[in-house]
Amino acid sequence: MRTRIFYGCIMLWMACTPAPKEIQYGMDACQFCKMTIMDNQHASQIVTAKGKVYLFDSIECMAGYQQVSKEEYAFVLVSDYAQPGSLIAAETGTFLISDALPSPMGANLSAFSDPAEARRLKDEHGGEVYTWTQVSEKINPTHH
Repeated sequence: MRTRIFYGCIMLWMACTPAPKEIQYGMDACQFCKMTIMDNQHASQIVTAKGKVYLFDSIECMAGYQQVSKEEYAFVLVSDYAQPGSLIAAETGTFLISDALPSPMGANLSAFSDPAEARRLKDEHGGEVYTWTQVSEKINPTHH
């Protein structure tokens, strides 16, 4: 009986542990703009410490979302432009705003796990390179 209770508690704990959600492209909707998430190079998500997941069709939608305080974040994830469908921690990413790389909501904002790739595309197409802090301040200056 104690073993069942122990395993039951472990399962309950695991169910409450915050974790990212696999984005269902073409089915899930953006929490911010309500558009269907289609682009696996720009989708993003916030996971709260309580495990609530908010999905976004673009990094700019996520940066503009104000319903969750930063203190509640367990994960802030963005798609790696160079590896479509692969999510990285926003805090470790390098961001490029370039007119040559359009994003779903028009900010032309893309994330990269490899800073050298972001700089290479900047040199090739123009634009500006940013950190996550700089991007979030630029997109939503009132949420800091």
